Amino acid sequence: MVEDLRLDSLEGVGPVTTRKLSDAGVHNVMDLIVRGPVEIAEITGMEKDTAEKIVNKARQHLVEGGLIAKHFTSATEIYKHRQSIGKITTGTNCLDTLFDGGIETQALTEVYGEFGCGKTQFAHTMSVMVQKSKEEGGLEGSVLYIDTENTFRPERIVSIAQAHDMDPEKVLDNIIVARAYNSAHQVLILEEAGPVIEENNVKLIIADSAVGLFRAEYLGRGTLSVRQQKLNHFVHLLSRIAETYNCAAIATNQVMASPDVFFGDPTRPIGGNVVAHTSTYRIYFKKSGKKRIARMVDSPHHPEEEVIFALGEAGVIDPEDAEKKTKKTTKKATTKKAKTPEVEATVETPEVEATVETPEVEATVETPEVEATVETPEVEATVEVESDDLDPVEE
Repeated sequence: MVEDLRLDSLEGVGPVTTRKLSDAGVHNVMDLIVRGPVEIAEITGMEKDTAEKIVNKARQHLVEGGLIAKHFTSATEIYKHRQSIGKITTGTNCLDTLFDGGIETQALTEVYGEFGCGKTQFAHTMSVMVQKSKEEGGLEGSVLYIDTENTFRPERIVSIAQAHDMDPEKVLDNIIVARAYNSAHQVLILEEAGPVIEENNVKLIIADSAVGLFRAEYLGRGTLSVRQQKLNHFVHLLSRIAETYNCAAIATNQVMASPDVFFGDPTRPIGGNVVAHTSTYRIYFKKSGKKRIARMVDSPHHPEEEVIFALGEAGVIDPEDAEKKTKKTTKKATTKKAKTPEVEATVETPEVEATVETPEVEATVETPEVEATVETPEVEATVEVESDDLDPVEE
């Protein structure tokens, strides 16, 4: 398969063109599809018509190999193909319900929200879950983690792996971290990711965050158009890589407060329509006390709904699991405190019995019922009746 994807396997691509493409960061046939004819012409200096011919040959080569879809296909074939698309479980019932089974491959999933809402924790959790077996909901693949904010923590990966009964050393070995220091470096990492994805069987690409460096470097309205153009290039490149290499892509995004919103939630994601239109699925994370709320904002087929999840040692967890842990801790605390008052209660029990017995004795002595039975007026009434009956007999 690797030999079929070499650049010199295409007709009309000789050693000179192969060397020119390799120096520009295009190493195989898939990279030609990902970069496109316009970018190929810019980075190599060749004419646009020549670049279009090479890219069209590369697409035809992948179609014949069955790696990408044909030009014209029926909806039935697309439906059958989508049944075989891989999904990565989130490890929670609530988020799996929101995603209809998990994070899809060949798609870009954008997660945006304010600080502390769980975006990075979600990315760390998915870095572990993708390495599980297919029977357990994973894809048995590795991860390419593009860290732009220096928020990747291997200690967190270890705790999540231990919570899911996985070997932490193997999990860490299957995560490839690329630290991006500026927006140009961030784009370069993604452009050079083709050979890394093939060699390491990468099934998940994470950009945390995708817009942070662009937001920090391009300030003011004067640089807005340049920023959006470069951001558009990065997001489209990420989406094409996910589709071409059959892997899942997750991009976390920052938010801003919209000042023109007087009612409702003023939180808006960064990147504008460029990021909104490129993302296949768009999810909004927000805080709700100790719990978190995830809402499906945009999707081709998912309904717009909200679910509640929580954060714990296992990364993102169901809220029921968090409540069970809190109940266990409270039970342990109450049992330890309940041992001391039991001894005091046993000591003070005879006092309670003495107070109960005293009124019973007084009540039996001074009962008014005995006096009432002695002085009953019914006896006098019977005597008077007998005397009345004797008087008429004597007359």
